Amino acid sequence: MSSPSMLRIEQVFDHPSVDDPAAAASEALSDVLSRTGAEGLAGASVAITVGSRGIANLTTMLRTIVAGLRDRGAEPLIVPAMGSHGGGTAEGQVGVLNSLGVTLESVGAEVRSSMDTVEVGRTQDDFPVVIDRIASEADHILVINRVKPHTEFFGPYQSGLMKMLLIGLGKHTGAINYHRAATRIPFERLIGTAGTVVIERANILAGIAILENAYEQTAEVVGVAPGDFLTEEGELIKRATGYLPGIPFDFVDLLIVDEMGKNVSGAGMDTNVIRRKHWADGAEGETVERTAPRRVFVRDLTDKTEGNAAGVGLADFALERLARKFDRHKTYTNTITATRPRGAMLPLTYETDREAIEMALASAGVPDAADARIVRILNTLSLIHMEASEPLMDNVTAGATVRSHGQAPGIRFDDAGMLTPDRLDV
Repeated sequence: MSSPSMLRIEQVFDHPSVDDPAAAASEALSDVLSRTGAEGLAGASVAITVGSRGIANLTTMLRTIVAGLRDRGAEPLIVPAMGSHGGGTAEGQVGVLNSLGVTLESVGAEVRSSMDTVEVGRTQDDFPVVIDRIASEADHILVINRVKPHTEFFGPYQSGLMKMLLIGLGKHTGAINYHRAATRIPFERLIGTAGTVVIERANILAGIAILENAYEQTAEVVGVAPGDFLTEEGELIKRATGYLPGIPFDFVDLLIVDEMGKNVSGAGMDTNVIRRKHWADGAEGETVERTAPRRVFVRDLTDKTEGNAAGVGLADFALERLARKFDRHKTYTNTITATRPRGAMLPLTYETDREAIEMALASAGVPDAADARIVRILNTLSLIHMEASEPLMDNVTAGATVRSHGQAPGIRFDDAGMLTPDRLDV
């Protein structure tokens, strides 16, 4: 097949970052405990929430926070707070933390995992609110999570402390309940009312919000008082959105994604990046998708996703090798829990890259592949370096800054019809 000339592209961002993440975490903890008068923790057990996402400097910050709590006389423990991830089992969730490097040896606190939940109250809509049993039995809960735009929802509550209180601490039971309720109750109202119940009745000690810049570096570590979760998260989301990287071109014919997985995004591929926030409602969702790539081709699953292909349904085309790694139990559990079965639906699959790309461009109505507007990325977290076809240089997204580093090899295939190199980071 003919193919357009490709350029090596570097995307340039403003990137505020903290020089010492451990010191930043220690300062955030000290600040929020001082402001809330919660310094007296002698003999108290503190359950620390840890989710399933890869967060920059996670173990470093956790180790510092654990030590800071011990210095105040507390006995910290780690609880997996990740809804139905890890196959919806206690052992699977410990395995997810292990894959992130979170162990007793690395952070200095025992990991205690259970899928059991207890009801802590009901919302004004008479909706049951549940949290992890082990966390509920601790004297305090310290909520830690990265704050960033969600793959489905807009508004003040997206991915952050409030989600961790409900979807994370709610385990499989809570995740199912909240996602189902969100089909009937506006998401903002659901999160606000259910989150208030947890804050008021579950001995929340504080929140530690982590924001990252476009280079996956720690940009901010913020201590949040329990009473401020509802009001402060909206401002944190605004700041996090400003740090978010994206595809710096409009009107792309084909986006090639080398890999996807739960360690990359909750949706496998960040919908804010690929501009396919299909499940969002209202004008904001329409704006996100208006200049979305016409076709998305995903080539593989990451090793760390362990077969969980949730979100693959966002793509139009995929390789058979991805389909062969598809773990039905993990993927179906995740997508049914999220009430998004479409996320588990396999796109058109082909054995070779050559076939998939030819069919993708044909279905996008591209008359001559040599003129195709193509972008290739490693994954939706790795957006500093990418390849883009020359016709796209006239379609740089407003506000984006890109630098060309000369010609790339182009869309080349080996004798088996596979792209070479196989991954952009090679």
